[in-house]
Amino acid sequence: MMQQSQQGPSSFRVGVLGQHERARWDDFVRRCPDATFFHRAGWQRVIETALGHRTWFLYAESEGRIGAILPLAQVKSLLFGNTLCSLPFCVYGGIAATDAAAAEAVDSAAQALAGRLRVDHLEYRQLRSRHPDWLARNLYATFRKPLLADPEHNLLAIPRKHRAMVRKGMACGLGSHIDADTTRFFDCYAASVHRLGTPVFSRRYFSALQQEFGDDCEVLSIEHAGRAVSSVLSFHFRDEIIPYYGGGGAPARALAANDFMYWEVMRRACERGSRLFDFGRSKYGTGSFAYKKNWGFEPQPLHYECQLHRGRRLSDVQPLNPRFQLMIRAWRLLPLPLANAIGPHIVRQLG
Repeated sequence: MMQQSQQGPSSFRVGVLGQHERARWDDFVRRCPDATFFHRAGWQRVIETALGHRTWFLYAESEGRIGAILPLAQVKSLLFGNTLCSLPFCVYGGIAATDAAAAEAVDSAAQALAGRLRVDHLEYRQLRSRHPDWLARNLYATFRKPLLADPEHNLLAIPRKHRAMVRKGMACGLGSHIDADTTRFFDCYAASVHRLGTPVFSRRYFSALQQEFGDDCEVLSIEHAGRAVSSVLSFHFRDEIIPYYGGGGAPARALAANDFMYWEVMRRACERGSRLFDFGRSKYGTGSFAYKKNWGFEPQPLHYECQLHRGRRLSDVQPLNPRFQLMIRAWRLLPLPLANAIGPHIVRQLG
């Protein structure tokens, strides 16, 4: 179904992404400076099939050329509310555009859609602010840093403390291996998030990511004595590397396996020709925020902007909320197989 949107001298037609338009959408993502890996068309299928949410991937076109896109998904939960977001489960989203009038067209269409769906709020997750008049979630920063052409120069650029941890991992005889599937990754990741008291995504979700994005979704496992002790799932996008999900088992800390793991991601990406390392988002005041900053990355504020619709205020569904501390402590006490069985049903409602 299309909407006609008049924007000054130009006329833009706003449509919803269909199967036959995926190649055209992704071609725009590759060319648009505003676009990120999380704007790729594949997220539509992953969110719908592996997480069970409705999506509306909007685009504005004129004379057959796309000028703006806005991927949206609705996360509707009795526990955590009803939101329309670009893009849930992703660090970035929002409008990616090469034409200001096209951007305005998809923006207007999204606000109208949020009204029709009667959601609590509409949310854009962006590197740059688009709606300073909306309510803001000032919780996160992202960490992005250019890579040098020589891997050794990148190692020397790591601050001394973490560089020493990387060298400790080397001295412990750690090695790295690109895995063909997510089996070993899931075991390391699930053990790690369980220790943090966080629900786990399903094995199906990670398999769907790898199936959808192919070689651009890479699993790197760190081995000690032939056994995986930590693992990370990374995304490749243009000249960027994005280690997105990761974790380690109990031996990882003693072996400095996580530090070695991120170095290996960096080293291999550099050899592949990547020129930017995206360490992802972290909440202000957390251990992961300090960890990334101590790697020599400067935090860059993320602009998560929300327009209220049916909601009277923004919900605070995140682990630092004191309301969830008892739940987090209880979750850590669950047997790991039980947590892995229950977790996906909870995490898919969080967004």
